[in-house]
Amino acid sequence: MPEDSEVRPPVVTPVRVVIGLCLVAPFVAMLWVGSFSKVDPTFIGIPFFYWYQMLWVLVSTSLTMTAYQLWQRDQRSRKARSGGASQ
Repeated sequence: MPEDSEVRPPVVTPVRVVIGLCLVAPFVAMLWVGSFSKVDPTFIGIPFFYWYQMLWVLVSTSLTMTAYQLWQRDQRSRKARSGGASQ
């Protein structure tokens, strides 16, 4: 190994695990149909099956925004640690 080699930060970090969970959660929730394929409880006359899916549209949006912000913060901190040099 060359002596002047850079020490790279780990690829899998806790922040990146949280980002992955934020992006995977909506898929798991929507693909697990048995958990929401029922009529009750209704919400303002709308069966559970429908309002649960519409709720996940809002939840997915917020989770995606959170993942994006965490990713941006992670990239800024990696760039600062490496001295701003592009790799």
